[in-house]
Amino acid sequence: MNPEDIPLRDLHLPAPVGWWPPAPGWWLLMAIAAAGLLWFLWRAWQQWRRAAARRIAMAELKRYAGAYQQDGDLVTLAKRLSELTRRAMLAYAPRDEVASLTGEAWLLWLDRGLAVPVFSTGAGRSLESLPYRRSDEHHADVNAMALIEAVKQRLATPLPEEQG
Repeated sequence: MNPEDIPLRDLHLPAPVGWWPPAPGWWLLMAIAAAGLLWFLWRAWQQWRRAAARRIAMAELKRYAGAYQQDGDLVTLAKRLSELTRRAMLAYAPRDEVASLTGEAWLLWLDRGLAVPVFSTGAGRSLESLPYRRSDEHHADVNAMALIEAVKQRLATPLPEEQG
């Protein structure tokens, strides 16, 4: 038999599979991805809100350090740092735990969660008595930059209960 005499026609391939609508597995994968993205955004927003007091306190600390560079008044700086530290810690710890602390107990509380105790034994110790000194006295025993660094370290380091 002659192959040209056979009544054959060209093969017709089916139309290619369209990309829409996706299969149920893809819908499930997209739903899981969307839920994961929403959860991640919610957690990031929550963390950003929780850190608002810290951001504000760090900006104020920078402003206070600049003012000290201008006027050199160590007692005013200490008053401002003491107030700033107290307000910032009240934003992160229970009021009844922090508000009544004074003196050595306050300095020990400020050292919680820090790698080195800068308040009870370091430069931050002057935060206890310096705000109550006279401005016209000579304060050779106080290192202002170390005090600012101690407060900065406390503000930047989360309390042990905050972590996680």
